Amino acid sequence: MSIIQELTWRGAVYQQTDAEGLEELLQKEQIALYCGIDPTGDSMHIGHLLPFLILRRFQQAGHKPIILVGGATGTIGDPSGKKEERQLQSLETIQHNVACLQGQMKRIFDFEGKNGAEMVNNYDWTSPLSIIDFLRDFGKNFNLNYMLSKDTVASRLETGISFTEFTYQILQAMDFNHLYENHNCKLQIGGSDQWGNITAGLELIRKKQGEGAKAYGLTIPLVTKADGTKFGKTESGAIWLDPEKTTPYEFYQFWINTDDRDVIKYLKFFTFLTEAEIADIEKQMEEAAHLRVAQKTLAAEMTRLIHGEEALEQAIKISAALFSGSVAELTAAEIKQGFKDVPTFEATDEEVGLVDLLVEAKISPSKRQAREDVTNGAVYVNGERTQELEKVLTKEDRIEGQFTIIRRGKKKYFLIKY
Repeated sequence: MSIIQELTWRGAVYQQTDAEGLEELLQKEQIALYCGIDPTGDSMHIGHLLPFLILRRFQQAGHKPIILVGGATGTIGDPSGKKEERQLQSLETIQHNVACLQGQMKRIFDFEGKNGAEMVNNYDWTSPLSIIDFLRDFGKNFNLNYMLSKDTVASRLETGISFTEFTYQILQAMDFNHLYENHNCKLQIGGSDQWGNITAGLELIRKKQGEGAKAYGLTIPLVTKADGTKFGKTESGAIWLDPEKTTPYEFYQFWINTDDRDVIKYLKFFTFLTEAEIADIEKQMEEAAHLRVAQKTLAAEMTRLIHGEEALEQAIKISAALFSGSVAELTAAEIKQGFKDVPTFEATDEEVGLVDLLVEAKISPSKRQAREDVTNGAVYVNGERTQELEKVLTKEDRIEGQFTIIRRGKKKYFLIKY
């Protein structure tokens, strides 16, 4: 199975500029190809992942991936998908974001060997250009009507678009032309919203390099969810690759909560499991959906890829402890991950009565209710049921001297922080 055939099986091909030509090229030679991302933030979220995972698949097939981080285009702003102008950021912020994104790419790609991945920054070849050079050498190659016909621009004409964002497609076209000329890069891949920018690059290559220049574009489909909600979003916001923004446990939980209707599609899109392996998982799912083998596999594969084996093991441990209630087995670091969003109370007393703490921390609404909760066995301290009304919490009840976990009822957790 060729790389294009595999991508087609995975449902990861949306549009191609010349399907036959690209298939023929890939059969004849190992090529360089690229995908870009603008450093508008200091972390990618999972909505950014799919194009780069496709780039990684090409690397596994023997081709050379080029990861372009847009230090220049990030200062401008891509108008696609936006209803208004992007807030401009300082060059210092952009360069900080570039460094952060480059670090995350190292989790995904292999940078060693003959076809090791290469990272480039379009600021390096764009910043030396004067405005006159830009207009003469590049602007002259773009027809205004051609630019206005692009979806990314046409969708903004009613609400308005600045000349700055209007020129974005020229800058991205310059990237493709530069990589074609200097890195022998013959393919650009991107999301479906990048079709106009990719074809602008192909047009510039044709004009600058001659009619015989052969370059190609491929886009991937928009990732959707069966329930109609936006992929990669939760009630608490986006699912980030940065573990400080989204902990590995939260990352793991996002994938493990995937809808049955989406999970096989996501296994094809996001994991590097083979067709046979996914077919086996699909069979297991049909025979015993309640075991959630597909979701557990998806969560494990993605957490291992982005955060590593140790973080995956931690995420599984936290999940198991919360399910069983055996929270005393967790370390303080694991508690910080697993209880990041639970109600938290900062205690100041060296020792405090359990009933008093339940009221002070607003776990129980009153002392009378607190006593009833304890007497009825509804209160757990670090996973142990506690029915002693005179119970006093001491340093012995703190996990690593930092936390006490109170549970009221079956699932209502509260974190006491010292």
